[in-house]
Amino acid sequence: MTQGLSTQDVRKKLETYGYNELPSAKPKNIWRIAFEVMKEPMFILLVGCSVLYMLIGNIEEGGILLSSILVIIFITFYQYRKTENALEALKKLSSPRTLVRRDGAEIRIPSRELVPGDLIFLNEGDRISADALLMDTVNLTVDESLLTGESIPIVKSIGKEPENPQGIVFSGTLVVQGKGYAEVIATATNTQIGKIGTSLHNIEQDVTRLTKEMKVLIRNLFIIGAIVSVGLVIGFYFTRGNFIQSLLNGLAATIAILPEEFPVVLTVFLALGAWRLSKKMY
Repeated sequence: MTQGLSTQDVRKKLETYGYNELPSAKPKNIWRIAFEVMKEPMFILLVGCSVLYMLIGNIEEGGILLSSILVIIFITFYQYRKTENALEALKKLSSPRTLVRRDGAEIRIPSRELVPGDLIFLNEGDRISADALLMDTVNLTVDESLLTGESIPIVKSIGKEPENPQGIVFSGTLVVQGKGYAEVIATATNTQIGKIGTSLHNIEQDVTRLTKEMKVLIRNLFIIGAIVSVGLVIGFYFTRGNFIQSLLNGLAATIAILPEEFPVVLTVFLALGAWRLSKKMY
């Protein structure tokens, strides 16, 4: 067995190939989160109501309404940031470690630091973190169902040719029996599972029929609410003669009519349906 890669070789290869990890969705920046909050119809209506309160001289009511809007924005930012931190911590916690040979010593490193040319040791129960060419095996059996869908583990042997899948272990597969060591030949998106992930990442997801029908329903209800609100503004203006107060009443009616609870109701109904199905299955 060779001495493995040196620290200097690893540093150069990390600069060339990058870390052994698949690309993930970039976290949203602050401005994008703020834009998504501000484009909500309810947010726009609340801002409009607070401005109208201030125009008619009711500074106290307008200030209270604006402060409630700021609280909503703060809660949104806080919850999103808290979720991002939790996901990042979970990602680090679940990141596997791999036993490699470097500078003549066997050490465990985070799998994201693997580079082509690394010598990795495989033992029963290990999740393989890169595509590698087998150099030596002892009754090595690998579960490749993640890639091939085969339910029976595959017996592996020493890899004479890189094109021979019998002598290659693939990233994401699981060692179910035996042991061995192998030389890494591909990492990150160059692995077989990385190529699959890249192709899936390029697939555009279509909107479900349920989502389309829900959008149509909400749009129709919004049109009905807008017509009612406009009628209320016109009727109040011609009977009372106060245009600002008429607008305020119209906006209040729109807030009351807008169907903001439909996503919540849908989530509850789908959860209840899944719970009932689980009761029937088990």
